[in-house]
Amino acid sequence: MEKKKSLPMGMENFERIQNEDFYYIDKTGLIKDLLENKSYVTLFTRPRRFGKTLTMSMLKYFFEIGSDSTLFDGLEIAKEKRLCDEYRGKFPVISVSLKGVSGINFNEAKAMLRGIIGTEALRFEGILQKDSLSETDYQQYKQLIMLDNNCEFAMTDGQLKNSFLTLSRLLQRHYNQKVIILIDEYDVPLYKAYRSGYYDEMVELMRGLFGQALKTNDSLYLAVLTGCLRISKESIFTGMNNFNVYTVKDMQYNQYFGFTDAEVTEMLEYYSFMERSDVIKEWYDGYHFSGLDIYCPWDVISYCHALKMNFSIMPQNYWVNTSSNDIIRKFISKAKSVTKSEIELLIDGGSVKKKIRQELTYRDLDTNIDNLWSLLFTTGYLTQFGEDNGGLTELVIPNKEIRWIFVEQIQEWFAEETARDSTTLEQFCKAFEENNVAAIEEGFTFYLKKMISIRDTNAKKERKENFYHGILLGLFSNMDGWIIMSNAETGDGYSDILVEAQDTEVGIVVELKYAENAAFDTACKNALEQIADRNYEERLLDDGMKTIYRYGIACYKKRCRVVSE
Repeated sequence: MEKKKSLPMGMENFERIQNEDFYYIDKTGLIKDLLENKSYVTLFTRPRRFGKTLTMSMLKYFFEIGSDSTLFDGLEIAKEKRLCDEYRGKFPVISVSLKGVSGINFNEAKAMLRGIIGTEALRFEGILQKDSLSETDYQQYKQLIMLDNNCEFAMTDGQLKNSFLTLSRLLQRHYNQKVIILIDEYDVPLYKAYRSGYYDEMVELMRGLFGQALKTNDSLYLAVLTGCLRISKESIFTGMNNFNVYTVKDMQYNQYFGFTDAEVTEMLEYYSFMERSDVIKEWYDGYHFSGLDIYCPWDVISYCHALKMNFSIMPQNYWVNTSSNDIIRKFISKAKSVTKSEIELLIDGGSVKKKIRQELTYRDLDTNIDNLWSLLFTTGYLTQFGEDNGGLTELVIPNKEIRWIFVEQIQEWFAEETARDSTTLEQFCKAFEENNVAAIEEGFTFYLKKMISIRDTNAKKERKENFYHGILLGLFSNMDGWIIMSNAETGDGYSDILVEAQDTEVGIVVELKYAENAAFDTACKNALEQIADRNYEERLLDDGMKTIYRYGIACYKKRCRVVSE
């Protein structure tokens, strides 16, 4: 049996993937399109985990002087002999990722940036020696790589802003060839600064850094940047006219980031995983980049890797572990009643129409809820469904994985919100100990209206009941002195919820039913009959509870009915 190639789990280095014979989906056609539609500066914005960093690594190894040309043997770009002869291995390349530029304050972030650029400058230490440079040039290069007493790069702010420009000029003089600059995750420093409170200072620094490198740099042949958000030109790209931006709304280049359906099918056939194609599509497909259906590559590779070790494993949420997902939390916390209804519609598989602003600054994000809709779209939590209509974009949740993230964040938000008003929550829970049916019904209705519904209206009745079961269980979990059991074996079956209130020796049995067509009385009656027929109170009596209250609770949408025995 032929040995299958390994999957490149988390690998973003093109050279290693090719040299060590990992499975690679050929995206080298991007090089041809980039050269034939050349612009001075090109920015690609895509959600995280859509292959941006690997793409930048591929570009570096294609263009850089001294790279191994055999890395591209058999790939799409190798068919373009003229382009390969003219461009492959012909340029000095400055390549950095700004993903790591962060800090609790501006000085820490600057130190990180100096470290990244200084380390890249050190890559050329072997060629930029004193005998190949004038004294002035040599002193400028030394400023880029000089260390302070703490062994950290010691560039001044002015030298840092000029660092790309300085290194470009030195490399052009050495090679007698203009330079290519690749900047991956260009917007991360701004996002981290926005979160940590030094956004204005970082904007000024990045404006100087990019302005010097990309606008006034006669040594530049071309530059490519990637990121998640299209930062407004007025923010950091002031005065750049020869500057093209390609987002998920643009048809150009849309096949080069993420996996197409044909590419995923080819991978599944190679690993003999085709019988899992439907579930992979359901969980990880669903992105629409200007009419092209796209899978998240990180998820597909991660799940295929898991299938190689255990073919029976179910799909997992791999994307959630790559970020804090605080964008969704911020969005939910700002949502008023109309927006909450729209979120419920999205989770239920529906769509909403919104005006999308593709060009934002991070300072814009908190100004109104509409900008957060734009951010959710840009970062991949929502995707376009159909064409724009009158300036509005129809948005949907792309797949089951992202729906799961929404549900998880809503549940965490709801738990925090209810815990904040501990007095009201305790009064609601105490009503179960006191058999106060009216207070229980009023309180549970209040929480149902407050909660963003995450039930699936097309799901089976049991799954709808699970939604209400989960809300009530979460509310009960805040009570000290209660022993709470969910789906516990008792009597002749498994009860929905059992509670033992230790201080009062009160036992509580709750059975929840979904009231089809709002038939509350029938659903409550069925719940109480089930408690009695299956002797659900038996475990509570065995544990010494002196008083037992039995509750049948029927729910329909955001209404409920409570009956007690």
